[in-house]
Amino acid sequence: MPQSSDISQALSPARVIARFAVRVALLAGFAVFGSIGFGRSLAALLWMSIILCATVALLRREPLFGGALNHWDECAAFGALFALVHVVNELA
Repeated sequence: MPQSSDISQALSPARVIARFAVRVALLAGFAVFGSIGFGRSLAALLWMSIILCATVALLRREPLFGGALNHWDECAAFGALFALVHVVNELA
């Protein structure tokens, strides 16, 4: 049965948060095995995740300030984590 275009394709907030948590865990797991150190590896992987989320959001034409969580929100969260990791790496 085809779906109407009026029905929103937004995911539930719990599902978006779970997707984000799984991605962060995977990134941390890969960063552990990085040859340039955990902090620098994690920063590089977070930067790639920012680019990936922004690209997916653009391709799916998700609203930037929508009412539901989407890839733009995930992009902002990865950006905040990147900034945090970058500051911690500079202090260490």
